[in-house]
Amino acid sequence: MTVRSIKDRHCEERSDEAISPPGVMSGGGETPAILAERVCKRYRSLTAVDHLDLSVRRGEVFCLFGPNGSGKTTFLRMLAGYISPSAGRITVAGHDVVRDGLAARRKIGYVPETVPLYDHMRVDEFLRFMAQLRGVAAAAVEAALDRVVGLLALGEVVRKPVRDLSRGYRQRTALAQALVHEPEIVVLDEPTNGLDPRQIIEMRGLIRSLAGRHTVLMSSHILSEIEKTADRAGLLLDGRLLGVRAIAEVADLESWFLSVT
Repeated sequence: MTVRSIKDRHCEERSDEAISPPGVMSGGGETPAILAERVCKRYRSLTAVDHLDLSVRRGEVFCLFGPNGSGKTTFLRMLAGYISPSAGRITVAGHDVVRDGLAARRKIGYVPETVPLYDHMRVDEFLRFMAQLRGVAAAAVEAALDRVVGLLALGEVVRKPVRDLSRGYRQRTALAQALVHEPEIVVLDEPTNGLDPRQIIEMRGLIRSLAGRHTVLMSSHILSEIEKTADRAGLLLDGRLLGVRAIAEVADLESWFLSVT
């Protein structure tokens, strides 16, 4: 017999079970922006994400949090189409990220923790290039560029080479490229990582400003920032979602975290 963990074999067993139609919430509720159903991701004997079920509402800021290695980045990469689930299904605005991957990716703006910016380009050149890559019509590219430059306050650096940007402006530029095609869903992996206190405050305000017009799914391990930024939070540990709470209903996120880990 091939050596596998019990969890891995169980992923395979459950992947054959019936799954509800894409994007449909139980009870006939509103179609969620993001729906994950019994999602698993395995790497040989390691199960990085283990039967994750998650529904993210349209227009909210939802944060996945947990210690390093809990599966946050793996799930975001599956959602963004960088890797495929081993089992289960993820839908974005009703589109299956595997079976209808191109349509799903058009709905998403993704900022990974380490953003692959092109240092030899100026900021405006980079954003123009990304707009074209994201399918923005040629006649609409300059308007899209003006919109994200204004939204992210990049006017002072728009003609600078990316290599000359501070960490804070690099993060703003990364967020601008994710918004240039006006996606329904914005996915941010550790968006405040490496920023100084003022930059963290500014990034928090930018993320909150997106709520309502966009759905934001982010990851973080900084509990105080989650409390100030997110509408709801989900706790991941060893690839399993241990619970979801509305921030307004949690008196102390740290106490909740310690009580279940």
